[in-house]
Parts: sequence; C-alpha cells; structure tokens
Amino acid sequence: MAVRLFAKSLTSRAPRTARLFSTTVGQGEFPGGQTVPYVNKIHVLDPKDNEIIPAYRVMDQQGKIVPGASLPEGIDEELTVEMYKHMIRLNSMDNVFYDAQRQGRISFYMTAFGEEGTLFGSAAAIKPRDMVFAQYREAGVLMWRGFTLDQFANQLFSNEGDLGKGRQMPVHYGSRELNYQTVSSPLATQLPQAAGAAYGFKLAKEDRIAICYFGEGAASEGDFHAALNIAATRECPVLYFARNNGYAISTPVKDQFRGDGIASRGAGYGIPVIRVDGNDIFAVYEVTKKAREMILSEGRPVLIETMSYRQGHHSTSDDSTRYREVSEIKHWKDTNCPMNRLKLFMMDKGWWTEERDIALKDIERTNVLTALTKAEARGIPELHTMFEDVYAEKTPNLIEQEQEMLQHIAKYPEHYEGGH
Repeated sequence: MAVRLFAKSLTSRAPRTARLFSTTVGQGEFPGGQTVPYVNKIHVLDPKDNEIIPAYRVMDQQGKIVPGASLPEGIDEELTVEMYKHMIRLNSMDNVFYDAQRQGRISFYMTAFGEEGTLFGSAAAIKPRDMVFAQYREAGVLMWRGFTLDQFANQLFSNEGDLGKGRQMPVHYGSRELNYQTVSSPLATQLPQAAGAAYGFKLAKEDRIAICYFGEGAASEGDFHAALNIAATRECPVLYFARNNGYAISTPVKDQFRGDGIASRGAGYGIPVIRVDGNDIFAVYEVTKKAREMILSEGRPVLIETMSYRQGHHSTSDDSTRYREVSEIKHWKDTNCPMNRLKLFMMDKGWWTEERDIALKDIERTNVLTALTKAEARGIPELHTMFEDVYAEKTPNLIEQEQEMLQHIAKYPEHYEGGH
C-alpha cells in the first residue's frame, strides 16, 4: 500500500503545489492541452524546500520485519532460500574471477559486492519474457534466469564456448534465449534502446516489458534524458531501474548532482517513481513487482531508484581506496550487507542454519573453480566466426577481408599457432 500511495502522489504533486503559491487569478491554456494556473505573486520553487523522497523498506539491518510491514505477497521459504543461494553463487563467482584477473588469467572483471539485493530482488519479480537491458553489474539477473557458471566462464575467457564468439570483453554477457541483451561498454546506450524495444512490444500488443538497469552515474549521460522523455511521451512499457550505489567509478554522488538523487527527476518527465532500500531484497522484490503491474495496467513507464552501496572496486582497473576510506567500506559491509541481512532473517525464521551456510559456500566455490578450469582449457573460436552473424550472407567486403586474413596467416604461419 505504501508503494502504491507514494507513486500515486507524484502524479498529483503539481496541482497541490500550485495551491501553495498565493491567490489564483485564473488559468491559461497552452499548446499541447496544458492548463497552467496564474497567481498574483512571484513564487520561487526551491528544491531545498521539497521533502526528501522516502525509500521503501520491509526488513531492517538485523533481518527483522519493520513495524507495520509484512512479507510481500509471493515471498515464502522456498523463494527466499533460492534467492539466498543465488546470492552466494554470485558472491563466489565474483571472488574467484576477481582473483583470476589479478593472476592474469582473464583481462577484466567487475563484481557486484553489496548489490546482490537489487539484482535478485528485481530478477525474481519480473517475468522470463521481459527483455533485460543491463549495464555491466547485473550478472545476477542473468544468473537467476538460468545462465550457467560454465556460460559465464566461457564468456570471461572468450573461448569457443562463448555465445559471443570472443568478440566482447569480459563481463559483457548476453543471451538471446534468456531475453538478456548483450552488454556494451559505452555508458547509458541501453537506456534509449530499452525505450525503443518497449515501444515495439506496445505496438505488437505483447504482454511484456523492457527493464533497463543503470547506475546513478549513467543518469548524468544525455541518453538518460532522451530515453526517459521518449518513454514518457510514447507511453512505453519500460521499467528504468537505477542502482544508486554511491559512486560513479571514483565520483561520489555529492559531486554528481545536487538534486534529490535520481528519483526526483521522474516528475519532470511525467514518470511515476519509487525509491527503495536496495539492500532489502524483499522491498526490491515488492516494488519491482508493483512497478511492472503499473506499467502494464496504466500503459506508462516507471522509474525505480535503489539506494545501495558498492562494496567492491568499480572494476579490476580501479582501486577504490584511493577515493574512499577503508573504514567506510567496512561500515557498509558490516551494517548494510544485503546477504547478511537476508541470512539473519532466514535463521530467525528457522529456514537456514550456519552449517548449511558453510556447506553451500564450499560447494559454490568448488563449482566456480571447476567452471574456470574447464573454460581456461578450451580453445578459442575459429577464425571464420569473425565474419559471421552480422549479415545473413557475407557481403563482398567481408569476403575480401576474410581472404586477406587467410593470406596473411599463410604468409606468417609461425605467428599463428594452429591457424588461430
């Protein structure tokens, strides 16, 4: 109920605010059907005077349901345990492959430490047919949909089993089968793409939405504004899911914007918004489910802002201790870790034990190491795959390029072991 009422209040904010100005002296109609009230005194709307948009929460830091809240509909022991198991699997994968990069076995990696609640809470609330447009920290969403450890490892090693055939840098996953668009490096490009795909779903009258993940740093890109405006004006069935984890690489939020986060921007585009405690997996699940219902029933986009914290470095190319204190990272890990919060809840309910926890972590680490070993031993994609997939039939220039490559390899065979 709190989610519904808050989202609804945003749509009626303008008339309520207008009544606070001064005496109304009529109203005027302007192009586009917009009706604007006139007042007899100047009134400056200062964002400093606005109330801070609240964050929805179900479970506190100690794993207790907060007063007045209850478990969201659909959450039971089976689903809760399954979400936690996936959090452990992702955490194990992040630890192993982060170390593998440090050992020089893969070239790049990004972890999701501290943001597991946003990933699995939202992934469990959407439908498999919904199209995912990810940024680069949403491996957990793909994992929830069934992407295997072997598939993750194959992509990271760019081997012959990689669905992308070795064309992408590590962590740029994609799966046509699982409705997960391939990640691309340029920041925020997925935002307008999601609006376009959603508009296509609308025209085709398909019962599904697009969900687009991005960080608060990406919201500083021009594509963010273009995408939200397109989605709002064309009434596209798209859910924009902002992960506000505190930092855009090394830039803290205080240096990124002066407004009330990302949620405050929704009103300017006429988009309902919901802010949620991103470290509370139950709250994320409930608001994502609610947002999806609103999108399909009301025929309009929704913006969610999850308030979380990035416990790890931005990537293996980053050392976050250069711009934030180790004590800050430790504080968030100790007091606001979404995995610990869910574990405490399950143990309090009798759904989990410390013994099961230790055993699961051992199993998942072993499974990840096995996937890594197998992927590392596989060969790289065949050279001819470089010229496939983009066109149904090879174009003349591609044929020419392929021939030039083969001639080059034939001329310098000592540099290309096994013809690769």
